[in-house]
Amino acid sequence: MGLKESVQSLIEKHDAVRENVDRSRLIKESVEHREALVSKCGALATWTPPESTGRSPKDTVAVRRKEREEPIDWDSPNNIPIDPSTFDMLVEDAVATLSKKDRLYVNDRVLGADPSYALPVRFVTDRALHSLFIDNMFRPVPKEIETSVFHERPFTLIAVPYDKLDPKRYEGRLRTLPGTNKTSNMAIAVDFDRYMGVVYGSAYAGSCKKLMFTVMNYVLPGEGILPLHTSANEGPDGDIALFLGLSGTGKTTLSADPERALLGDDEHGWNANGIANFENGCYAKMIKIDPSREPEIYHAVTHEAPYLEHGAMVENAMMYPDGSFDWDDKRLTENSRASYPLAFLRNTKPSSTGGHPRNIIFLTADANGVLPPVARLSPEQAMLWFLMGYTSKLAGTETGIVDPVATFSRFFGQPFMPRNPDVYAGLLGDYMKKYGAQVWLVNTGWSGGPYGEGERMDINLTRSLLRAVLSGSLSDVAFVEDSTFHVMVPKSCPGIDDQSLLHPKNTWADKNAYEDRAKKLAEQFSQHFDKAYGNKGIDAAVVKQCPGK
Repeated sequence: MGLKESVQSLIEKHDAVRENVDRSRLIKESVEHREALVSKCGALATWTPPESTGRSPKDTVAVRRKEREEPIDWDSPNNIPIDPSTFDMLVEDAVATLSKKDRLYVNDRVLGADPSYALPVRFVTDRALHSLFIDNMFRPVPKEIETSVFHERPFTLIAVPYDKLDPKRYEGRLRTLPGTNKTSNMAIAVDFDRYMGVVYGSAYAGSCKKLMFTVMNYVLPGEGILPLHTSANEGPDGDIALFLGLSGTGKTTLSADPERALLGDDEHGWNANGIANFENGCYAKMIKIDPSREPEIYHAVTHEAPYLEHGAMVENAMMYPDGSFDWDDKRLTENSRASYPLAFLRNTKPSSTGGHPRNIIFLTADANGVLPPVARLSPEQAMLWFLMGYTSKLAGTETGIVDPVATFSRFFGQPFMPRNPDVYAGLLGDYMKKYGAQVWLVNTGWSGGPYGEGERMDINLTRSLLRAVLSGSLSDVAFVEDSTFHVMVPKSCPGIDDQSLLHPKNTWADKNAYEDRAKKLAEQFSQHFDKAYGNKGIDAAVVKQCPGK
């Protein structure tokens, strides 16, 4: 019996299966079985064990086969291999464990709002709350599912969130925990060839979401579709804008525009039909959420409703006995999250699909203070910055002196991009040229000096720059190339009072210090590029655009 057949046999033989039950029943059983509590507003609140307050990248593994090595970049530190027999063991153990549970939940959903490539997903778990999460996040099966290129290739995902693996059984197969001789008792594993995944021992709901995002990022390029870690919105005249950026760059805040309808906040595909959201919901970070800055997210999670009609899930946030949340309390984790359907937002496009993007925004929070607040990128420059996925992290010292640390995450989502890098960069370049999309680099970081000396870019300035980009008015001005970073900086921008702000050197009191800092960052770009892509066959025209080259 094959692995998928064993899962189907489990479902058929188990005498307490909840298969595609109503959302209200999932909410009700989550509360009845003490998987969650009802908060004051009606949303559900849950708390995971300490090891499950976020993803576990070092326990996230993929099956490696000698005859199928080429599509995956096994040099990437995020592609951790296991052999097929280890994956077989994980599925067998998951099936055996689930067969002993009092009840099973099965969801049949899809990823992809475009029916032509919607990926059918069968999700099996013993937890009502995880079943509700899938109901929130994945999409209903469309009536046109038979037109999908994946109709005959459905994916099966099994989740056993609160049970642990037997470490002795997996000695030499899974990682050894640092500082011990013990084998990990957790695995988030995928077999791309057999269209199967297992989440075992990780109660973090995001493990299921990100495993499936990784799957989409693997299978779509094989069909000529570009997967993107991006939010997307649409203007009144139907123009689509994409916002790519790592945590802290403003992706969620800037894409939530009251004048533009949201398609989705995280994961999209781009093919000949245009842009389509993968998901049905949002999984928003809640720590220090400010209703004045992110009113849509705040309302989606905290609006008052009977709990059976609400179903937003709040994960690992501090909740008081009266059911109210303290969003600023990070003692449990800084990664408190909330899952809710897109329909809970007040300005969305129900189809979650749109035409080809007119503008693509790469967001970076440069704590060095040397990147311009906005710049235009040629196709080759865009492919380079897409490969690099640059932003800054802040590293403090005991004396309070802070030095920015350059962070590079390919395609603004490195842990979830398993294929060789030229595949994603090449698709972006091809689609930009074919459909006329313009890529922009927007720096939401520092100006006038590095972190600790300069000031954070004014959000109102960033919004004004974005309005100029999205309206098309910035496309009509003259540009000059920044010779250090190989980006095109506008000489002027409509709607900006102080045009000198467009050139970062103008904002530094010490011009020599600016030059030194810019040169240092450019060298970090060059060093990272050589290490990550030196042997990956990247087009020479793209390599030429790397800072420091």
